[in-house]
Amino acid sequence: MTASPIPSSRQLIDQLYRTESRRVFATLIRLLGSFDLAEEALHDAFAAAAEQWPQQGVPANPRAWLVSTGRFKAIDTLRRRTRFDASLADLATKLDTAANALEMADDSQVEDDRLRLIFTCCHPALSPEAQVALTLREVCGLTTEEIASAFLVSASTLAQRIVRAKAKIRDAGIPYQVPSKADLPDRLETVLQVIYLVFNEGYAASSGAALMRSHLSAEAIRLGRLLMALLPDAEVIGLLALMLLQESRREARTAPTGDLILLTDQDRSRWHGEQIAEGRALVQQVLAGGRVGVYTVQAAIATIHAEAPSTAATAWHQIVGWYDILLQLQPSPVVELNRAVAVAMRDGAAAGLQLIDQVLARGDLKAYHLAYAARADLCRQLGKTNDARDAYQQALTLAKQDPERRFLEKRLQELG
Repeated sequence: MTASPIPSSRQLIDQLYRTESRRVFATLIRLLGSFDLAEEALHDAFAAAAEQWPQQGVPANPRAWLVSTGRFKAIDTLRRRTRFDASLADLATKLDTAANALEMADDSQVEDDRLRLIFTCCHPALSPEAQVALTLREVCGLTTEEIASAFLVSASTLAQRIVRAKAKIRDAGIPYQVPSKADLPDRLETVLQVIYLVFNEGYAASSGAALMRSHLSAEAIRLGRLLMALLPDAEVIGLLALMLLQESRREARTAPTGDLILLTDQDRSRWHGEQIAEGRALVQQVLAGGRVGVYTVQAAIATIHAEAPSTAATAWHQIVGWYDILLQLQPSPVVELNRAVAVAMRDGAAAGLQLIDQVLARGDLKAYHLAYAARADLCRQLGKTNDARDAYQQALTLAKQDPERRFLEKRLQELG
């Protein structure tokens, strides 16, 4: 143990909880075999750290310490409960024996626990909604309220969904493991969807005071790398490329005040060149193989943005062409909206506005604030002030993220 002042140890505990708690949790599930027991052990371990580290110092390997402490806390909990359920005594003994055979200081032994956890949460025995909700809660540590907001359902409904999913994993004996090579492709699509949802929540938070939660987007990229090492499928590579290319713009997306900066106004010198180069190389690798999926197409679009010196100099005709392909692969009103914005950049605001109005007229995006924000911006460019004001107001009503709300309020003020 190394001596550590009280303030720094407490700050480290807070930082570890934000960045490492879900990795500790994933390893505890592997060791304890239970979501609920692992969750309880996780909180007990951090409580012990908050009590001991300020006096005794921070351990050399904090994560291993947390895993080991959580494991022993769980075994002690089971032994205390044996007076109510005698069967728990055998379980505690088995866990103690199995755990003592492991060397927890070796990080390499726990490196892919998060990947195991993702595949468990994304097991086909669970509904797609439960797979995504459970992964966001257990792998990424989002609160029930945050996930419910992203799904546009009540927190109680979402909580019940997670409880039922855990029960099904327990009752069906779903294994905590990465699928075999033969079963992996069938399980891959949902896993990719979940990883991308995690990335999006980090890159553009669904609600709250901050535009981004960088630890979530970083974790999604880490999971993408692990998955690519396990299965270098074209779409796995495409997803990693897409995340890298989008993440490359992170530092330029907000002002020092935390306010949103649109792509048009971003300082492109602040874009991360190494991430762009890696993402571009991955896209080229997939395209050279002749297999194009939804993530690769989106990565190709992101590559065009990354290579352009300015918005005006962007190859918008190429972007529209890629969106045409994406619509064939994955018909979606959101893809239609994004294509309409690209058409507006290529052919003018009026052409884009017509397409957006067609999407909104169907009612597909009536709860999507970005659709109204896009419409408002095109109306503003065309001098349709009243229409722009109405659309900005509608977007403001739907937006749940503070930087976006401030941006929309500013736009309304500019209209007078």
